[in-house]
Amino acid sequence: MEEDLNFEIAIKNLEQIVQELEKGDLNLDESVKKFEVGMALSKKCTKILEEAEKKITILIKDGENAKEESFVATE
Repeated sequence: MEEDLNFEIAIKNLEQIVQELEKGDLNLDESVKKFEVGMALSKKCTKILEEAEKKITILIKDGENAKEESFVATE
């Protein structure tokens, strides 16, 4: 999976996988592969959202002197 995949693309891909799985037209092997990709996309989206939340928290804590700070996401 691409590391630079943005949130919007990841969500769109995840929605497509969900639709394909819900149709029920895939065989077991294809379903498992799609599920694995979907789980990886879900984790990527969660990570992106957590990083955005941390940035917002940093900005809010700084109040009027708002500035963006770097942080390292822990896994």
